[in-house]
Amino acid sequence: MNEVASEVLAYYERGDEDLRLRSGAGRLEFWRTQAVLRRVLPPRARVLDVGGGSGVHAQCLAQDGHQVELIDPVPLHVSQAAAAGLSARLGHALELPFDAGTFDVVLLLGPLYHLIDRGQRRRALAEARRVTRPDGLVVAATINRYAPVHDTLRSARYFEPAVRARNDATVRSGEHRPAVADALFTTAYFHEPAEILAEVQDAGLDVTGQYGVEGAAWLLGDIDAWLDDPVRRADVLHAVQLTESAPSLLGASAHLLTVARRTDP
Repeated sequence: MNEVASEVLAYYERGDEDLRLRSGAGRLEFWRTQAVLRRVLPPRARVLDVGGGSGVHAQCLAQDGHQVELIDPVPLHVSQAAAAGLSARLGHALELPFDAGTFDVVLLLGPLYHLIDRGQRRRALAEARRVTRPDGLVVAATINRYAPVHDTLRSARYFEPAVRARNDATVRSGEHRPAVADALFTTAYFHEPAEILAEVQDAGLDVTGQYGVEGAAWLLGDIDAWLDDPVRRADVLHAVQLTESAPSLLGASAHLLTVARRTDP
């Protein structure tokens, strides 16, 4: 099995990812991702959730009637997903242990974050395409290039010289290589919207849409409290959906979903 960088594995073995998506401002990413998936997935699909973490998305898809299998390189995530009643196994996006054309939908909701090399990202997308049936879907999540700058401006950490220098370097290269002592995230690659579009197309997939997950709403100082209020939460989700595919706003979101179809026989 392909190895995961030690610092990436250590980051996720802390066990914070499940709670991050189920509480606080992370709920916006979770709810919006689910909203897009519910619109684009066919009913009762056979879904492979690659890098599916603890199964936070897979659980909801299973509840919606999909048949979901999860694969992840982090042992803690696999045990958490299995404890939630999901079919889960250890594995890596670069080498999927399934026959060609097995799934209606393949989700890559995290693996592309941590593949610094473009060739590896293309390989992961090609593997997703291989195990997807003809006319099936691949949904790839990426973190937008300017998300670290926006995030640290919001938290005021951008004014720390070391954080600013690192984030400015990330804007230039896309590569995020944090210092261990003050890491807000682990080693990662951050995409431009047009860049992931080209990578998906290079893997032999036809893009059907791109969706800003959080839009600009994640930058609001009161977003956590607004999500606690059912009325304001509905308004926020509506507003983000209005702008989700506006080309000029795709890069404002922290995360982007690119949906593509395998159209060859």
